Amino acid sequence: MSSVFLGILGSSLAAESSRLARAEAMFAERCRTAGEKIDRTADNVEGILLMKLRPKEINYGDQFRMDDPYGRDFGGDAYIRSFLKGFFEANYRRPEMARPNAPPHVAYQYVEALDPADGTRYRYTGRIDQPWLRDKRYGEWVREFVFDKSPAPGPGPRYGVTYNDISTREEREHWIAGSSLKVIDLKTNEVMAERIGYMMDRGQGYTSGGRAPWLLAADNACPPFAPRHGATAQPLQTENFVEKVLKPKLEN
Repeated sequence: MSSVFLGILGSSLAAESSRLARAEAMFAERCRTAGEKIDRTADNVEGILLMKLRPKEINYGDQFRMDDPYGRDFGGDAYIRSFLKGFFEANYRRPEMARPNAPPHVAYQYVEALDPADGTRYRYTGRIDQPWLRDKRYGEWVREFVFDKSPAPGPGPRYGVTYNDISTREEREHWIAGSSLKVIDLKTNEVMAERIGYMMDRGQGYTSGGRAPWLLAADNACPPFAPRHGATAQPLQTENFVEKVLKPKLEN
């Protein structure tokens, strides 16, 4: 092995090490501003407005797509369903889907959102169906979530939920993604609560062997998602935060 090749290899490794060190320093600096800030809560909330929906597709490794990889949750209609009563019971209380130490998940009686396809505001509701009551081939524990959609009646909900990707170009160049999640009183335009989060891919975009940089970045996040396999804890993260602020109305 020639000394020229070794010199080039050494320079390349040194450059990668320096780049990672710069990324980690930048990430540590951002984490000092991360966290949850709740200024006000509301009780007995029946429904909310989702001011922005999540994309259906997961961003596994598009470095500069500003679609909030930190805030990644369910996509498309599943994101809407995750805020409705019955969704958690039907999907996460089955034995094979149970999450140990999962936070309480009461959820809301309805959710409203603008359909980007036609610009109409729709109201979404959910309910649990028990198919074993009709068909004994099903186990008694089976619960299916039924999702209903209709044009929203009258004025919209008082409280809204939105998110934004707050990454800068420089942060994305170092594989850092920043996120803002807000709960807003739409009557007063007051931001009731906000969560700021950041995550960084320590592999700096390495994709060999099917590696997915943004999924693995969830293991290196502030606030953290989980001690291990952070990407598996990202679904339901939005509803979990919102429920801390907008306390759902309990059924009588």
